[in-house]
Amino acid sequence: MEKVKMTWLGHSAFLFEAEKKVLIDPFITGNPKAPCGPEELNPDIIAVTHGHADHLGDTIEIGERAGCRIVSIHEVANYIKSKGVFAEGMNKGGTFDVDGVTFTMTEALHSSSIDASGFSFDGGCPAGFVIGIGGHSIYHAGDTGVFGDMRLIGELYEPEIAFLPIGSKFTMGIKEAVKAVELIKPKIVIPMHYSTFDVIEQDPEEFKKAVEEKGDTKVIIMKPGETLEL
Repeated sequence: MEKVKMTWLGHSAFLFEAEKKVLIDPFITGNPKAPCGPEELNPDIIAVTHGHADHLGDTIEIGERAGCRIVSIHEVANYIKSKGVFAEGMNKGGTFDVDGVTFTMTEALHSSSIDASGFSFDGGCPAGFVIGIGGHSIYHAGDTGVFGDMRLIGELYEPEIAFLPIGSKFTMGIKEAVKAVELIKPKIVIPMHYSTFDVIEQDPEEFKKAVEEKGDTKVIIMKPGETLEL
């Protein structure tokens, strides 16, 4: 197994670095928690969970400049391609190998309009990803509510680490995310998609306490710009 460096870029944006650099949901421009500018990011692969502006973010700009591979659900990939940047479309339940990094697309309970298109493109469905990188299994849930089949994600892919939204209003809140941890059973969980804006303000310490009182999963609260090693 290789070591994987994981850096939180605020909101739901993360950079994973092992044999390849994988950027997830690069909402950098307009993100008050972003510790860098989009011009500082040079990934090999970008994965986009859905079409909302706070997830698609700077994908097209970064993809065009870096010449990287882009992975998303079919409809979002079509929108990206309409802007002259190549993207690989896939769909839920499938696994796609991109230069040795695997992406398994999972369910997510949310919506997926492509705001940037002026709603002229169908955004398809929201999704999450189980990413196989450096010999590790990492689950990025995207924007979602809790759902019972998260248990299957845990059973099938055994993610060591899960990144779960806790912001409420648009995604799971703390109560639902605690239940998601019970279903997935990762070794480590990292909360995301909270406190970027006032409307999704949450206390991650409350989430940490609730999870660790119920089981063996460790909660790590990251700060934007912070890097952890798996």
